[in-house]
Amino acid sequence: MGKTITEKILSEHLVEGTLQAGEPIALRIDQTLTQDATGTMAFLQFEAMGLDETKNELAVSYVDHNTVQVGFENADDHEYLRTVAARYKAVYSRPGNGICHQLHLERFGIPGKTLLGSDSHTPTGGGIGMIAIGAGGIDVAVAMGGGPFYMTAPKVVQIRLEGELRPWVSAKDVILKVLSIFGTKGNVGTVFEYGGPGVKTLDVPQRATITNMGAECGVTTSVFPSDEQTYAFMQAQNRGGDYRELLADEDAQYDQVVTVSLSELEPLAAAPHSPGNIVPVRELAGMKVDQVCIGSCTNSSYTDLRITAEVLSGRTVSPEVSLGVAQGSRQVMLMMAKEGHLASMIQAGARILESACGFCIGNHLSPGNNAVSLRTSNRNFEGRSGTKDAQVYLVSPETASLAALHGKFVDPLAQQETACPEVSMPETFITDDSMFLFPSENTNVEIKRGPNIGDPPVNEPLPADLIGEAAIKVGEKITTDHIMPAGQRLKYRSNIPAYAEYVFEHVDGTFSARAGKNRDAGVHNFIIAGDSYGQGSSREHAALCPMYLGVKAVIAQSIERIHMANLFNFGILPLLFEHPEDYHRIDQGDALEIRGVRRELADAEGSDLKLKLVNRTKGSEIPLTVPVSARQRKLLLAGGLLNFTREQQG
Repeated sequence: MGKTITEKILSEHLVEGTLQAGEPIALRIDQTLTQDATGTMAFLQFEAMGLDETKNELAVSYVDHNTVQVGFENADDHEYLRTVAARYKAVYSRPGNGICHQLHLERFGIPGKTLLGSDSHTPTGGGIGMIAIGAGGIDVAVAMGGGPFYMTAPKVVQIRLEGELRPWVSAKDVILKVLSIFGTKGNVGTVFEYGGPGVKTLDVPQRATITNMGAECGVTTSVFPSDEQTYAFMQAQNRGGDYRELLADEDAQYDQVVTVSLSELEPLAAAPHSPGNIVPVRELAGMKVDQVCIGSCTNSSYTDLRITAEVLSGRTVSPEVSLGVAQGSRQVMLMMAKEGHLASMIQAGARILESACGFCIGNHLSPGNNAVSLRTSNRNFEGRSGTKDAQVYLVSPETASLAALHGKFVDPLAQQETACPEVSMPETFITDDSMFLFPSENTNVEIKRGPNIGDPPVNEPLPADLIGEAAIKVGEKITTDHIMPAGQRLKYRSNIPAYAEYVFEHVDGTFSARAGKNRDAGVHNFIIAGDSYGQGSSREHAALCPMYLGVKAVIAQSIERIHMANLFNFGILPLLFEHPEDYHRIDQGDALEIRGVRRELADAEGSDLKLKLVNRTKGSEIPLTVPVSARQRKLLLAGGLLNFTREQQG
């Protein structure tokens, strides 16, 4: 029987287990990436493990998140990252060089390689034929040290593309269509593999937009074939020697096949407050728009911004709209500047932003009160923009550009005033790697640590019994943004005691103080949650900071993949209601206990752990379960991956 692309790459990198869906496996990781919002803690954990130097093929430390430097904290983090990269032989990408996913695609992505990144949108690399997976920073730290990455063998769903996109319809509309089919939950343990005749009509930047937002479906990753389009992109980046053809066998078997007709797609939007809330743009036509933001790791390639420039050329942005444009990389900005397209956007009234994450993570350009903001980024969670009551819609650069001109949603297919630009990927990109600092043999480098940079907190081993209270009860689709806010709070990522003060800040501002008081009194904190808890980014701080506050268990109807792994990594017991309706049998403040939990974990056999939760307040018992591997049991018993790694070394 033939193999899928996913099976081919995974089998080449398999070091433990068998490729049977649902079974635990371990993979050799060729490349890693971190960014400054997660990278400081990843490197602090790397140091805490006592590792000598990075040992995988390539480790890159990008600075792209915390580039708005108000106060000393972010600048100090950047200096720490620069010096720690030099000490441990990692590549350092300087501030201003661009967004990690766009840069990695341009300069380092190689078909058939594995990439592990401390950012949930690492699957962008699937657009060039990699198995690229987002993970918590501590998992990336282990991979940088040469250790394997542990995960569950995925099922593989083929998304078969047929036909060809019409003018005004883009790759963003393809992934929004996929989100309309699969939603944002229920896809854990899945890889989307794209195939069919329509694939050849999409260039690598378009494919990368699609794989980038596959993360919003909650899948492990997404991957495209490596073919003539891949070769053309790599040749244009002066990296043709890294090309490798990688196609699925004709008789490859998939767990599911879903067909999407590119020819029948229309412009789509994700309405507030979820990337899975998909509506046709024609249904929104006429709605007033206050702000438009074009860029982010999803849609900031040369072709995306060239389209934007062509639509804006010779016109003026509506006086009622604030338009911000962020290039994905210095390469893109240089090319746009030299060809005059940057001038077209400036003349039209666009605010040219830094090549960084910026508005996507609520780090600047927050919308006004109750404003409608159209963005080409990948997430529109409530409050993520920095304005809690903003109405954020996710759209393509084409749809966004027209809205900026007219001050309202415009159906691109219905209007005739503006012709759709015909833009193709250039045959040659400007390649200038001078903003990368490559490691040298001299590792005698002083690592600089500012006062906001602390040691990673260490958890205690799992207690014999968990006895405490339901410190908070939250609903469904709680994202990592809900748990640990980004934006203005990002500067505390290296200082866990300070950052922990903001856990659930916008859900329940009293949580941190209450949880800390319980911890200090020896009372264990439980988090009670609904469906799809922990969706969104890879930020391990959504587990690390609750651990610091004494959270010992999360009990939910379901938990998303990366957050589940992060809970294991920091010694927090992730548990699922055996009967989802039992969620309603616990209220915030209830006295809860799980007796003999350490013994049950130590004695458990098989993959499913079953426990009994006693709700002492209501006098009831609730059955709980969680799939847990032998290794994950050891992590929990040790109190997390850092403790476990130290035990293994000592």
